[in-house]
Amino acid sequence: MQNFPFLLIEFLDELVFGVNEAAWPLISSDLSLNYFQIGLLLSVPGIVSAIIEPFLGILGDIWKRRLLILGGGIFFALACLLTGLSTGFIILLFALCLFYPSSGAFVSLSQAALMDTAPNRHEQNMARWTFAGSLGVVLGPLLLIGMGFIGFGWRAVFIALAGLSVLVLLFAWRRVPKESKGLHSLPRFSQVWSGIRVALSSLKRGEVLRWLFLLPFSDLMLDVLLGFLALYFVDVVGLTPGRAALGVAVWSGLGLLGDFLLIPLLEKVRSLDYLRLSVVLELLLFPAFLLVQDLFIKFILLGLLGLFNSGWYAILKGRLYSSMPGKSGTVMTLDNISSLFGKLLPFGIGLFAQFFGLRLAMWLLLLGPVALLVGLPRRT
Repeated sequence: MQNFPFLLIEFLDELVFGVNEAAWPLISSDLSLNYFQIGLLLSVPGIVSAIIEPFLGILGDIWKRRLLILGGGIFFALACLLTGLSTGFIILLFALCLFYPSSGAFVSLSQAALMDTAPNRHEQNMARWTFAGSLGVVLGPLLLIGMGFIGFGWRAVFIALAGLSVLVLLFAWRRVPKESKGLHSLPRFSQVWSGIRVALSSLKRGEVLRWLFLLPFSDLMLDVLLGFLALYFVDVVGLTPGRAALGVAVWSGLGLLGDFLLIPLLEKVRSLDYLRLSVVLELLLFPAFLLVQDLFIKFILLGLLGLFNSGWYAILKGRLYSSMPGKSGTVMTLDNISSLFGKLLPFGIGLFAQFFGLRLAMWLLLLGPVALLVGLPRRT
């Protein structure tokens, strides 16, 4: 029960994310968005967040982490509400730019707090965290489809998610533990600067750099793929938005199963051995998914893709935490600095799709498993 509030926050975050990714065809049609604008919507908020979140991570190590988590939850709910009220590209961009750093405070610092509860079980607790998130990703498209059946559009879904965010925030308010240190005043500049220097000095370590480098590339077959998946099914395969949301549910549903199975698997199998095998399988499955024409077989391959990329984020992020014991907030800082490059990847893919088509742009996602195949250590 000690970890449940943190896992619930991650579930909520990924529930919102799952709805958002499945709703892109509906949003783009309603707001008349093109691929270039979608690429901006997928990249610019992440870049804004990558600038703000490093300071939140430093503050999470030296100041009142609980206050930052709960304050982030307030803006998280406001961002969901503003998304549902968006009437054009600019308003939606502002809503997402508010949502991303709010999620950093509300969700990423909750992850850091979870890691501190058991410093010797980072990968195992990251597996539980990932499973909670995957459950949210799976239910997101289903929530969108279900509310669509009863006559509610994507706007109503986001407004409902804003209300749910308030309930989760109220639940967490009394359960997120207070800091052991009696910190009441704002941190001094010297404390913040010292935290920044510690973070920057960690970049000299090869082990830290390895995991920081591999995390954004692994995301190409995770969140970046999810971001373009519904659009791929609508614009390339020719499905309706509702059937495209079903494809997203297949991918995320098998991913949920994989994340669940990963929890006991990591107790018996060396994580890097599993990771290498899954990377090879993804390199074989993804080209087959793009090339096959039969929709039933395409959905099967999509489900296998979701199954075998399970654990990528949990293992890589767990390794990053283990490489910097006692500095979970600093890990968040470094992860956001390194992800500045990763946040440009969706924009690059969207720009490529604008000029050459989404069918060809999807092949760029193979850079993810290729980078992991090259970058993973040969020995544990």
